[in-house]
Formats: sequence, structure tokens, C-alpha cells
Amino acid sequence: MSETVRRRRVGVAIVGLGGAVATTAVAGVELLRRGTNRMDGLPLAHVAVPGFAGYEDLVFGGWDMNGQSLADAASEHHVLNDNQLAETSGALSAVKPWAAVASSAFCRRIEGANTREANGHRAAIGAIIEDLERFKATNRLDDLVMINLASTERTPADSAALRSADAFERALDRDDADIGPAMLYAAAAIEAGVPYGNFTPSVAADAPGLTEMAHRRGVPVAGKDGKTGQTLMKTALAPMLRARSLHVDGWFSTNILGNRDGQALEDPDSLKSKLGTKGRVLDSILGYPVEDHIVDIRYYRPRGDDKEAWDNIDISGFLGHRMQIKVNFLCKDSVLAAPLVLEIARVLDLARQRGESGPQEQLSVFFKAPMTAHGRAPEHAFHVQERMLEDWLGAAAAE
Repeated sequence: MSETVRRRRVGVAIVGLGGAVATTAVAGVELLRRGTNRMDGLPLAHVAVPGFAGYEDLVFGGWDMNGQSLADAASEHHVLNDNQLAETSGALSAVKPWAAVASSAFCRRIEGANTREANGHRAAIGAIIEDLERFKATNRLDDLVMINLASTERTPADSAALRSADAFERALDRDDADIGPAMLYAAAAIEAGVPYGNFTPSVAADAPGLTEMAHRRGVPVAGKDGKTGQTLMKTALAPMLRARSLHVDGWFSTNILGNRDGQALEDPDSLKSKLGTKGRVLDSILGYPVEDHIVDIRYYRPRGDDKEAWDNIDISGFLGHRMQIKVNFLCKDSVLAAPLVLEIARVLDLARQRGESGPQEQLSVFFKAPMTAHGRAPEHAFHVQERMLEDWLGAAAAE
């Protein structure tokens, strides 16, 4: 008599579980469990690697300042259609976010009552780890991954407290004000041995002290700021322009969006964090500074999650003749982001199985500001990033 092989269950603990991206990801996996064969938008759906977690084997939990169920949250975000909401409401109603560690000093535009008071940084990290342990035990999970999908925080000062693991540990002990929630969640994941991915522009595991901690403790980390729309287009178009020696004289980008992420970006300090990750890619790919590279982001409530990213590119060709390229990407922000979150979680889990630690550069294709090891400059060209991930997965399959 043959025995049924138990599938490995991987928990995905999400910071910002009630947001549009997270609820779309959770609903998407539920629809896959129910038999949909639509794999559109999932870049690694057909990659076969031993140990690679299946989408249906992912179990979701996490934190959010809004304590409503994921079914109620998804209904408010207006990303899923009515049929998808109806089909997933039972499963999503059963999931409610855990109380979140938050700070109005780091994210001023987002409020909620579902927060957890902690007596200092160490206590906050301890509380996050307790949540992870309870999540794993309650759901009989084999492994865990943490993904940050919370609203964008302001960028902290260039503090000495963030520059080394030892300095960061001392800063935790004295409750240093330069340490924000994103860093506390990353520190908790690293301390608990849980792979961590940062899909936001907030400073987290990319702080040198936390990157060093991840190396020391053998924890894979990745980030930051998911690459879904306008920057995705830039990293695909810019290599083409360079290959044809078409000089970029200027690149004007504007975005309008009306979801919670856009609302958070109304805060100038949070917006500065976002612009910092979006603005770095062109010079790196082209090999020269684009003096008139302008990026503008505006919160426009009527759009909701339907973001519009508009680009005007001024270029010079043979004999100095001027030309223009115009791109208008009418996209659904969370529909683009949610599948990438699932892939990042799966690759981080596979990296942990392979015994890897520190920044996972093979995940660069999914981020605007990829983390790198040993001070290397990040690779931004999309086709090169894609090959990096393919080579890494090929090596994993060969093993």
C-alpha cells in the first residue's frame, strides 16, 4: 500500500497583510487551490526545481494596523472582481491580521487601531518572534518566510547605529530613534532564522548592520522596493537605447495612483524614500548621468489601485537628430505586484534550503534597488537580471 507523501507547508508572514497587494496574493493562491489554470503574471510558474514550494503550499498570516478580515479588506481595495471576491470570501474571512508594531514618526499618513505596544525595541522584536512561532506551530508549518508589504516609511538619518551589526545591537538596547518598524521586523526575522524580503522602499535588511547580521546568522535576505510598473519599463527600454547608441537627453516620468501606497506617499519624507529607489536605475544602465531625469508621484484617489505611469523620453540619434518615445502604462498595481511577492517568497525559501545567507542577488529582477553582497554595484538591466535568476535556478535544479 502506498503512503501519501505530505507536502511541505511554507508560512508567508506578511507585514501589511491587509493591504491591496497582500490580499490579492492570498486570494490568488486560494483561486489556484480551487483549480484555476491561469498562471499569467507568475514568472516562475513552470520552473521545476526539487524543493521549490508550490503556490498551493503557501500559508499566509501577518500584521496590519487595520484589524479587519482579509475578505473585508479585499472588498475595500477593489482589485478583485465580484466573482473572485465571492469565490474567496470564505477563506479570506478566516484570516485576520495580528496587531502590528508601528510608528507614526516613520509613517505619518497611515493610521489604525490594530497596533501592539511594546516596551522598547527588544520587546517589539520579541513580540514579532512570538507571533512567528505561534503561526508556525498553529498551522503545522515546515518553514517560514517574512515579506514586508507595509506602507513606505521615511528614510532614517545616516546614523552610525545602522552601519554595523554590533552598532545596531547597541542601538537596539538603547531604543535608538533611528530604528523604525521595518528594521525591527527585519531584525526579528533574522534573529528567528526566517528569510526576509523587503518589497517596500523602506530601510530594512539593506541597512549595513542588518545585512551583516543576516550573514552572521545564515539568513537569506532580499529587497528592496518591488519593480512592477514604470521602473520595469525603464529597465527593459534603457538597455535597448544603449545598445543602439541612442542618447537619452531627458526622461520625464509621472505616476498617479489612489491606493494606500499612494496615500502614504503624500508624506514628503515617505515620498523621498520612494523616489530614491526609482531614480537610480537609468544612470547605471546607460553609463552616463541623465541630467533631466524627473520622477513625479501623485496621490489621486479616484484611480484606486488602477495606476497610470506615463513616460516621455527625449533621445538623440545619428547626426544629433532629436526624437521622442512616449509610454503610457495603464496598470493595476497590485495585480502586477502580488505574483512577484509569491515568487520572492518561494525563492527565499529555496535559498534557505540551499544554505545561502545575506543578500540574494538572483532576486534583483524583482526590485528597483536590489541588495548586493560585498559592496557590489547592483545590476539594473532587466535582461541581465533575468539571466541571473535563471542561472541560479538552473544550479539549484542541478543540485
